[in-house]
Amino acid sequence: MIEKDFVTEGLRRTKIEEYLENKLERAGYGGMSVQVNPLGTMIIVFAERPGMVIGRGGKTVRGITQTLKDDFKLDNPQVEVKEVDVPELNPKIMAHKIASMLQRGMHFRRVAYSTLRRIMGAGAQGVEVTISGKIRGSRSATAKFVDGYIKKCGEPATRFVKEGFSTVQLKPGVLGIFVRIMPPGVDLPDKVDILAPKIEEEKVADDPKLSKDEGLDEDIDSIEEVEELVDLDDENLEEIEDIKDTEEVEELVDLDKSNN
Repeated sequence: MIEKDFVTEGLRRTKIEEYLENKLERAGYGGMSVQVNPLGTMIIVFAERPGMVIGRGGKTVRGITQTLKDDFKLDNPQVEVKEVDVPELNPKIMAHKIASMLQRGMHFRRVAYSTLRRIMGAGAQGVEVTISGKIRGSRSATAKFVDGYIKKCGEPATRFVKEGFSTVQLKPGVLGIFVRIMPPGVDLPDKVDILAPKIEEEKVADDPKLSKDEGLDEDIDSIEEVEELVDLDDENLEEIEDIKDTEEVEELVDLDKSNN
């Protein structure tokens, strides 16, 4: 019984989708969202031109609400209209635009490539346009146009990729247009960020004579350390045998440099 209710509800939503698509084709219909709440059924309609959905004085939207209540048996339907921010990233709108251009007699390759440029120019990560039908002659064929990166299978393809479909009646027959768009800002599960390693700079003294300040910061306890810091004569070394104070060593170092 529960499975039957799911099938019935899915069939009703599909019929509502088809009705709105045919009714609001000129308004740039971009899909719908159904939300059931205690007050009734909220239907959010996305359109490129919301003014045409509302109509003069709200006449069109009131007619849609009455049709949803009478023909589709919705409980207290409430229709809300929202404008699509970026129409180029909505696959339903772009599929209808392709159908409209094909109906005006434009070549399918020109239409497909111009649509790819528009969608990628809007910031999409990837797009795929498929046109099938009698596009080249009397036999049916399929032409696929792809740009960017787009997922084909798996959970990311179901969650992130948006799809739109439309049909157009031409003299040779009916053509089907299928548009798939990978929107911008999608973080895929297989994305890997490579961080630059942190390199610590090591302090290396080029010349022992030039590292006087580093060596004299610590207490000098042996004559060998003084020999490493300063190249002194044997007579001067005898004078500093008993020196262990840093300030006295500094004075001796300055004196040796002046003698040289």
